[in-house]
Amino acid sequence: MFIIDLNYIVPLDELDVHMADHVKYLRKYYRKNIFVASGRKVPRTGGIILALADDAATMNKIICEDPFYKYELAEFTVIEFLTSQYHPDLKTFLER
Repeated sequence: MFIIDLNYIVPLDELDVHMADHVKYLRKYYRKNIFVASGRKVPRTGGIILALADDAATMNKIICEDPFYKYELAEFTVIEFLTSQYHPDLKTFLER
């Protein structure tokens, strides 16, 4: 599992120009059961994506498709971790 931590590096009005494409990108990977959860930080300085991928190379390839990455609107930090505990309702999803 991966935590993708985005930190915006441009003004929000510049970021918002690409928001529709970013949402389209997110929906693509929700449909593929890669993304588990995502959202804005409070205050709005970036975002978080919780994702499943086979390995870091695959995760990095997926990140490269994000318009926020392609247009250098945010810095991305990727943290890989092994789930040792999780809510029972996630068991089926995580064992895909």
